[in-house]
Amino acid sequence: MKEKIIQQGAEAVIILKKDLVLKRRVKKGYRLEILDERIRKRRTKSEARILERVVRIISVPKVLRVREKEKEIDMEFIDGLKLSESLDGLKNWKKVCFKIGKNIAKLHDENIIHGDLTTSNMILKGEEVYFIDFGLGYLNGKFEDKAVDLHLIKQALEAKHFGKWEEYWKEIRRGYKVSKNVSVVLERLEKVEKRGRYKGSC
Repeated sequence: MKEKIIQQGAEAVIILKKDLVLKRRVKKGYRLEILDERIRKRRTKSEARILERVVRIISVPKVLRVREKEKEIDMEFIDGLKLSESLDGLKNWKKVCFKIGKNIAKLHDENIIHGDLTTSNMILKGEEVYFIDFGLGYLNGKFEDKAVDLHLIKQALEAKHFGKWEEYWKEIRRGYKVSKNVSVVLERLEKVEKRGRYKGSC
């Protein structure tokens, strides 16, 4: 089977190859070559490490191989439904959204920030919600960063699923309540949102 590009992003190209997914970080022509090499190598290594840690916490693709020199990660292919395209048509959307919130809570309780929480980075396979693309992920115990993570998914819902986003958010928030720091993070989320509204009115 030939390589098939299934997603082209600003940072990386995602390729389907047989029964695995290959994530290849693309060169940035505007950066000095030596700097670009260093940055892509570091981010490849960092994402692989985070995935290897996260796989013990929630459902994510398993890392099969890391090639730092080529800036590539071979991962398990998750053959499921991308939630950005399927959530609005699901009958069990309440259960799915609750699970999304629960997954985020589990990550945050381990001080892992996803950094790009959207339904485009979530795949439903059977009863499991898989989180993908930890390219912007990092380790951090700050409540502010956890609140921003939640703010990102809330904004993504409003933009992509504007017809039912409030209902989806309600279930995600309910699922997030399993977090040991739920009160502090949700309080911080309110402050993040107020800052956003203030900037928008300037």
